[in-house]
Amino acid sequence: MSIKVRDILKDKGLEVIAVDSGVTVGFAVRKMVERNIGALLIMEEGHFVGMYTERDVLRTWTNRGSFEEIPVREVMSRDLLVISPDHTLEHVMTVMTNKQIRHLPVIDNGRIVGVVSIRDVVKYHIGDLEAEVHYLKDYMFGPAA
Repeated sequence: MSIKVRDILKDKGLEVIAVDSGVTVGFAVRKMVERNIGALLIMEEGHFVGMYTERDVLRTWTNRGSFEEIPVREVMSRDLLVISPDHTLEHVMTVMTNKQIRHLPVIDNGRIVGVVSIRDVVKYHIGDLEAEVHYLKDYMFGPAA
């Protein structure tokens, strides 16, 4: 059985951490630090319009300066790749690796239901590999006593 994005979200929870596109970069950065996350969803009038990530923070700091005067809408990432709850772990790993993406928004029936990070993917991949090793050991040597 292949692991799906919905399995990852079920385990990590469906909380979506988002801010309005009009907040300052400073507010967004403080929210990321407070919640210990690497990306925020950006909303306008209740609709998902982009993300603000750790990489965006570095670009903003390098190119624009003061975090307290810049609205996040001016420096957020737009036109993002998204995934659905039905995508497989293998698909997500391929997309993240090929596109050098560390966070993917999850959209279900037109609404945002979560974000999958590279940390989530690695955690599930390791768990899947451990289960496979356990199964193979049982198959080869019999169940552990």
